[in-house]
Amino acid sequence: MFLDMFLKVAGAASIAALLFVVYLARQVLSKPQGTERMAFLSTQIQKGAAAFLKREYTWVSGFVLVIMLFFVVLGMVKPDLALNWKTAVSFLAGSVASACAGVVGMWIATRANARTAAAAEHSGVKGALDIAISGGAVMGMAVVGISLLGLVIIYKIFDGNPTIVNGYAMGASLVALFGRSGGGIFTKGADMGADLVGKVEAGIPEDDPRNPAVIADNVGDNVGDVAGLGADLLESYVEAIIAPLAVASIMFAANPGTTEFVRSFPFFVAAIGIFASIIGVMYVKLFAKNNPQSALMNGTYISAVLAIIGVFAYTWLRGEGFTLEGVAYGKFGPAIACVVGIIAGMVVGFVSEYFTSGSYRPVQKLAEGCQTGPAIAVTNGTAVGMQSTALPVLVLAIAVMVAAHYAGVYGVAIAALGMLATTGMVVAVDAYGPIADNAGGIAEMAHMDPKVRHITDNLDAVGNTTAAIGKGFAIGSAAFAAIGLLSAFMLSAKVTEVSIADPHILAGLLIGAMMPFFFSSLLFGAVGRCADTMIQEVRRQFREIPGLREGLEGVHPDSTTCVSIATQGAIKGMLLPGGLAIVFPLIIGLSPLGSAGLAGMLVGAIATGVMLGIQTANSGGAMDNAKKYIEEGNFGGKGSEAHKAAVVGDTVGDPLKDTVGPSINILIKLMCVIALVLAPLFAG
Repeated sequence: MFLDMFLKVAGAASIAALLFVVYLARQVLSKPQGTERMAFLSTQIQKGAAAFLKREYTWVSGFVLVIMLFFVVLGMVKPDLALNWKTAVSFLAGSVASACAGVVGMWIATRANARTAAAAEHSGVKGALDIAISGGAVMGMAVVGISLLGLVIIYKIFDGNPTIVNGYAMGASLVALFGRSGGGIFTKGADMGADLVGKVEAGIPEDDPRNPAVIADNVGDNVGDVAGLGADLLESYVEAIIAPLAVASIMFAANPGTTEFVRSFPFFVAAIGIFASIIGVMYVKLFAKNNPQSALMNGTYISAVLAIIGVFAYTWLRGEGFTLEGVAYGKFGPAIACVVGIIAGMVVGFVSEYFTSGSYRPVQKLAEGCQTGPAIAVTNGTAVGMQSTALPVLVLAIAVMVAAHYAGVYGVAIAALGMLATTGMVVAVDAYGPIADNAGGIAEMAHMDPKVRHITDNLDAVGNTTAAIGKGFAIGSAAFAAIGLLSAFMLSAKVTEVSIADPHILAGLLIGAMMPFFFSSLLFGAVGRCADTMIQEVRRQFREIPGLREGLEGVHPDSTTCVSIATQGAIKGMLLPGGLAIVFPLIIGLSPLGSAGLAGMLVGAIATGVMLGIQTANSGGAMDNAKKYIEEGNFGGKGSEAHKAAVVGDTVGDPLKDTVGPSINILIKLMCVIALVLAPLFAG
């Protein structure tokens, strides 16, 4: 009875989220697109984004089918492992859920861009913010609605069997990794090509219609920062729920008398977070005035506070104590761990904001240093990101200890869920940024009043800050969820003793520590190759199309070729790093290093991955906003030597914050969840 009740509550919350998606989407689509030129540009972006996703998901589906076949064959060869067609079905469901969330978010985002620009012209900041946040909230609520509903269905069909249910998280992670890395390569390859040739070499404004790479750049904002973001946060959200469920299932196996509370708690937290996110989004829509950053941050705070209140209220009504590995914990232990995760996520987000916002000293000092040249811009930007790792890591370490004190390993996993309880709101304020950025591009290409571009640039600058906060939540939750998944793997694979004196564990530790760096190098190289091809194409068109550079009437660039270049570069660049993330845990687990070596590898990957994820995200964010700070008129403004240096810094920082950083947090969780799913194989 109680088991069915928590599934019904979670299912009802997910349906409420999807109904809210329909309401928001209808509201966005009811707004005017503006002039015929604006509608045309929006349609071009829609077609490019849809074409890329179709090709990307075609390749990803090949990986999905191979892995499903692996589970089916494994079930025939080793039926005692319980890894069979049921795990394959669960894996497929997670993959489809992740892909669907990305498609839904991108579909509405590419239709909200022109409408945001039109609203900025006629209704000012408030009207533009209303449409942009509605479009972003479609992504956010689709992520939590689709993922939670899919998980509830899989959990119910297979009666909560952890070996099967864990496959759902593995499917979501696989699609997320390809979505984030492929989308990141596309968007940054196009962005670098557009900026380096257009702004630095040709001296034309950002998003100038003469630039052949501008449409590809705007397409990239959607496939990378909307579709890729949606798949990324869906994966984080799912694994934040799966990790405590995996630990709870092991608790039940070890102690059949374990209370149902530990199994139901993650579902109730997810449901509470959905309703808190809906209220947060409505606050922004109803009470936003002329300060978008204040409105977005207040909406985030309101969601977090409501989630905390809801979690404690539920625990007070239905909470029960439990025992884990012989230690008894009180009924409020999981609630405290959940709140610890929420607070830790906010602290990590605040630190990200401080180091990446133009309102604070680090970015202002970085902008000042750009007067010396691009080398200083890149060096100082890298230093800012490195410095920003200190406080978040200390906070995460303390949070892990506090959560473990009150609820053991289960509490650490719950802390990740607490951090992502309000994923709907976090994704909404993150995904709104690319919509505002696209609106600015359309305003420039459609030759709208400069005041429109000023409004959209303001929204975009706020979006960079909120995106940095979202990335902080993502990497922080990745650390918690990965630790929870790692603990569940070690219990499932019967890795009882862990010592760095063991050469198997030490070897695995070194291999794991290397993985995030090697993975990042592959992504960096892919972005560089894509950008190089894009730069050559833009130069060719400026050189060979008469009147293009001069902006003669009737002369238009060949944007289709640039979109094709970015698509091909992204597909080629994502396959190898994605494949390595899948096969490495399998190779290590089946090698002489065994389960112990795999545990060591995961520890090493978590340790270096968290640091590298924070550093790259914040270095890139700082360099981006240093450029925007100069464009506001500081240190010479647009066209100055400082601005040119900052543009170079931004092109280095872009793949850091939008390709490498977000992909690393998926990498460490994907490897952990693969290890957990295959734990019966390794143990055997």
